Amino acid sequence: MLKVLGVTVVTGLALSLLLPAGTSVADAEEGYESKSALEVTPLEKRYEDSFPIGAAVEPYQLEGIHGEVLKRHYNSIVAENVMKPINIQPQEGNFNFEEADKIVQFAKENDMDLRFHTLVWHSQVPEWFFLDGEGNPMVDETDPEQRERNKEILLERLETHIKTIVTRYKDEVDAWDVVNETIDPYASNDRGLRESKWYQITGTDYIKKAFETTRKYAAEDAKLFINDYNTEVEPKRDYMYDLVKDLLDQGVPIDGVGHQAHIQIGWPSIEDTRESINMFAGLGLDNQITELDVSLYGWPPTPAFANYDEILASGRLFDQAERYNQLFELYEELDDKISNVTFWGIADDHTWLDDRAEDYNNGVGKDAPFVFDPNFNVKPSYWEMMDYDLNEMRILIGDFEQDGEFENYGTARSLQAHLDSVINFEDKGETEKAIDHMDKFIKKLENEKGKEMISENAYNILKQNSEYLVRKWQ
Repeated sequence: MLKVLGVTVVTGLALSLLLPAGTSVADAEEGYESKSALEVTPLEKRYEDSFPIGAAVEPYQLEGIHGEVLKRHYNSIVAENVMKPINIQPQEGNFNFEEADKIVQFAKENDMDLRFHTLVWHSQVPEWFFLDGEGNPMVDETDPEQRERNKEILLERLETHIKTIVTRYKDEVDAWDVVNETIDPYASNDRGLRESKWYQITGTDYIKKAFETTRKYAAEDAKLFINDYNTEVEPKRDYMYDLVKDLLDQGVPIDGVGHQAHIQIGWPSIEDTRESINMFAGLGLDNQITELDVSLYGWPPTPAFANYDEILASGRLFDQAERYNQLFELYEELDDKISNVTFWGIADDHTWLDDRAEDYNNGVGKDAPFVFDPNFNVKPSYWEMMDYDLNEMRILIGDFEQDGEFENYGTARSLQAHLDSVINFEDKGETEKAIDHMDKFIKKLENEKGKEMISENAYNILKQNSEYLVRKWQ
């Protein structure tokens, strides 16, 4: 979870390009709300040439509206909580896979990538891991010989935990968050290593053991990640870089860095984010964005909006939309270095950031970090993320034709021909003519829909993206 010192700098961008003349922010946001997540272009479709789009879930979200939105928009999945150590092995030797199995099965049935989060963490880990044979806290031991025995016991427990889990899910997991949150820039040691019980008892050997054990039992093509927050900014980024480089030099089998990306509208900067991705890629490592959410607040999150109506009235969602636009432009730019982008939730109805807002505002606070609102309708951020250009829309028509969403080949070719006219005028910078021909394209869509030559799904998606482009040009 996020523990951050940062500053929110609201961009001030009203996204006027998105608003028809005479439309207020409130009216515009109500307009965006009217479109269901189940009626618009899937997120994963937009980014299929770059990386999978994932979401963190609880088992109850695999059904109902949550499950439908998951299946439509995401092609990667991760457990928000039920795969953490305290959930899977609450007592020594007592493994409980019931809830984790539900998520694994859902991913399998829906052909989704599966990330496992997490094998090792300083939080949400049962206390028995750190007790000696007599039930005494290992960290309190002062005798050097007993401390060494305790270290061996803890590393054996760690190996058993990892072996049992990885063996069970070997054929299902694509990426393992092996060790989570190892860096604390405020620690007393000069390497910025988090002084968790793992560290106090084993030094960095727990990290080595975790990766070596996971590599031993995981599928050959599964990737192993070290995961943390604030990896975009100094000094944490540099501490992480030094740790990972040192481990790699020792032959520890790390495949990539997971960047949690619990971020804010104005922090961290896009340049810092780019530099971080490139730094770790320079070590030959993969990068994944593992827990993305964009909070409306700085740190601490005070004052906070009391409810979602206040958020809508504030216009802050448009600043958030510009932030998502910047982020995903960067992620696409670096898609040869980024293999997955996962949100830490599905929609604004369920986010850990609500708890944080409440904690810092006397029990009253609401955040809205995702691209779908609490009612599973799209937000301005969705449209900024999608941002189809005309050539991408042309390809989309071809995809719909291949998927059987047109009655015949001619419908697709006719629509593409209309779109070619729009492309021609846009390339020449003749915006008014581009808008005029886009209107003709929309009328052609409506005509084909009236003749039942195009599916409801293809019609809605193409029309919405066309109208979005017209709003931008206006």
